[in-house]
Formats: sequence, structure tokens, C-alpha cells
Amino acid sequence: MLSDLFTMGIPIGEKVIRTVAVYVAMTVLIRVFGKREMAQLNTHDLVVMLLVSNVVQNAIIGNDNSLTGGVIGAVTLFVVNGVAVRLLRDNAAAERLFEGTPTVLISDGQFDDRALRHEGLRRGDVERALRVQGADDVAEVESATIAPGGAIVVELRAADQNASRGDLAALRAHVDARLDEISAALARLAPS
Repeated sequence: MLSDLFTMGIPIGEKVIRTVAVYVAMTVLIRVFGKREMAQLNTHDLVVMLLVSNVVQNAIIGNDNSLTGGVIGAVTLFVVNGVAVRLLRDNAAAERLFEGTPTVLISDGQFDDRALRHEGLRRGDVERALRVQGADDVAEVESATIAPGGAIVVELRAADQNASRGDLAALRAHVDARLDEISAALARLAPS
């Protein structure tokens, strides 16, 4: 019984090939079916992700429920992912091919409905992301994009951006300088 933990049901080479094949297939499927799947999970997307993990499990493990086989599969996934990440980081063309490029969802305060349809997003999904990032209305947005990883990145119009402490310090220094100039001018005008 204890020997079953370590006795593999399939050869190591087959285990590695199965794991790499499923990794590549899942990467392609996620790339094809869009960025929304990565960050904007709704109930249906979550169900699909949970079921996919169960569906591909047998493709990875084959006729093998051993501890050794599971560890070999996990190690293979980590190695393949590590290699893929390093290759993509150093090659911009490969990164665009496998990861994709950002998609503009809002430009100059206007939704791009074609881009929303392409990415499978509703206006409400994007509006929630806008509010989280400080916009009360789409009209305040210079641009909003969905990154290849699924994050929605919002750039507010300059007039609608919050002031930073640095902005306030610069304004305070400017006001103090102007007040000094006004005080000096008033002092010159005052009768002695």
C-alpha cells in the first residue's frame, strides 16, 4: 500500500510531455479568449475555471495517482512557467505574441464600444474599475486600457487628478513667494 505512493502509473517522459502540452494549451486558450478572464471574473468565468482545472487534471496525470507523479507534474509546471516568463521578459515580440497588448477601452472620456465587445466587457465592469481608481464619471477619464494581464488602468484628465503632497508643497511655496512679493510691494507703497 505504501509503495503505491511512489509507484508511477506512466513513464516520467510521458508525464512531462502531458504537463507541458496542457500548459501550452491553457496558455493559448487564455490568450485567445481574452484578457477579461484574467481579472474580471464573474460567476460563469469562475465556474469555467474550476471545471477546466478538473477537466485537464486527467490529461496531466494520465493513469497515475502516485505522489511521485504529482510532484514531477508540479515541478514540470514550475520549470516550464519559469522558462516561459524569462523568455517573454527578454523578447518583446514574443511577449506581444503570447501575452497580447493593452486595449484602449476609453479615450478622451468616451467608451470604445467595439473594444468593449472584443474584450467581452460591459460598461458597468469598466465603470466599477473607474470608481476604484478615482473617477466618478467616464468624462473625467483621459484614457483607460485593459492590460494583457487583465488589469484596467485608468488615466484621469489633468483637471480631475488628485493633488499629491508634492503638488501641495509646490503650491504652498509658490503662494508664499507671491505673498512675500506682495508684502514687499505694499511696504514700498506705504508712506514712511
